[in-house]
Amino acid sequence: MDNIFQKADITRVKDDKVAAASESIIKETSLIININGRRYNKIITLLGKQEEEFVTGHLFSQGIINKAEDIKSLNIKNDTADVTLKEKIVKQPVKDKIKTTLKVTKEDIFNCVSAVLKSEIFTETEAVHSAGLFLHGKESVAIAEDIGRHHALDKVIGTALLQGIPLNETVIASTGRMASEMVGKICRAGIPIVATKAAVTDRGVELAKEHGVTLIGFVRDAGTTMNTDMSVRVFKEAVMKIYTGAKRIRCD
Repeated sequence: MDNIFQKADITRVKDDKVAAASESIIKETSLIININGRRYNKIITLLGKQEEEFVTGHLFSQGIINKAEDIKSLNIKNDTADVTLKEKIVKQPVKDKIKTTLKVTKEDIFNCVSAVLKSEIFTETEAVHSAGLFLHGKESVAIAEDIGRHHALDKVIGTALLQGIPLNETVIASTGRMASEMVGKICRAGIPIVATKAAVTDRGVELAKEHGVTLIGFVRDAGTTMNTDMSVRVFKEAVMKIYTGAKRIRCD
């Protein structure tokens, strides 16, 4: 894990005290993705962790593939991913409504979000987002970290695609804001429940309603800490806000 950190000399100012110090900061790395021999994209990401999962999930989220089997070959070397796709891939539209019988408890939601908050990389740098996927809201399928919240989401979706996990029976937890681009990826994957410690947007809520996604924001379990302007806030009570699809969450 040391290859994702870099030491930086800083001047720390706290109250009236000024002191020289050294701390770890995250390394930005670039991944070039080539598809069928042609340059597709160059992405700033956190390499060295779940690279195959990221590429698979990213191509799925962008509508390039519909399933992991659409990739004929994937080779990653020297910060370059060379992807060969099978022929005649027809992009599938996002389904109107997600079909699932999944219901979970409020305790499951708190546990899922708490799991993605236990990041050693975040503790060291506060520079990454985390996402996690949980089968039936209980069994961890994957937890991923990345510089961007989108990329962390792509990694856990890619893991599920590669492992054949039924996405309509999963809960996804995130540390990132649920704007329309994030919710759109979740809708395309057919994930019925998403929970984040962060905020949501109006378009994110609209998309969740349109596609039958349960969208939960501001999930803070009792004892959760939040860093705010060089101080730490501790939540004394467990709270969450369910914006759509509350019937899937058992709160009794």
